[in-house]
Amino acid sequence: MTRELVFEDTFDGDRIDESKWIARYLPQWTTRDRSAARHRLGDGLLRLRIEENQPPWCPDLEGELRVSSLQTGVYAGPVGSRVGQHGRGPDAVVREAQTPARLYTPRYGLIEMRARATDDPHSMVALWMIGYEDVPERSAEICIAEIFGRDVRPGSARIGMGVHPFADPRITDDFTVETLPIDAREFHVYAADWTPDHVSFFVDGDLVRTVHQSPDYPMQLMLNIYEFEPHGPYPKEFTVDYVRGYR
Repeated sequence: MTRELVFEDTFDGDRIDESKWIARYLPQWTTRDRSAARHRLGDGLLRLRIEENQPPWCPDLEGELRVSSLQTGVYAGPVGSRVGQHGRGPDAVVREAQTPARLYTPRYGLIEMRARATDDPHSMVALWMIGYEDVPERSAEICIAEIFGRDVRPGSARIGMGVHPFADPRITDDFTVETLPIDAREFHVYAADWTPDHVSFFVDGDLVRTVHQSPDYPMQLMLNIYEFEPHGPYPKEFTVDYVRGYR
């Protein structure tokens, strides 16, 4: 099958390309300062970082969780409403107004990333997709790769992949954690081929599993590193060589 490259970031510049990414994590539920990504670019690599002086993302909703994240869209209702992407339950309300943005919100295609994870046991890195959620039911997630540092070993790693429904009644939760014979601290290519009737997940070009269901609406990319509780050493880094999307 011939594919057309429609989205690519090889991180060759010295700053985040704002035509492709919003350098914040779900900013509607918190503040711009708390949602802002800590990062460095150089040598053609993006390093998303958790730094020692970084504030928690939203303490009253998620405690000490700290996040550095890029996303390719944002949608939220007015301040005080509960309308917004990837909500956090009844206590989550929009705290700062957001300008709707759809920088890259494909409907089907192949998404891939070349990256290396961290083995920090208090951290997790991920590339995932969420519905743009301009309609509440368009809220499912496709998790392309989710890697907890505690699951990274020199000769193996446990990689999470699959779909979550959230408020989409047509999707059934189908998520697994697969043990693969790779050192995730080195560069590997993680990908998902999203079609109208299934999503297939690959690592280094090898098919790992297929989910036989599929969200049928536009979704945006989420690329991030999390720290669940403060614990050095710092900084903690998620290093990404490229992200690509094909139609």
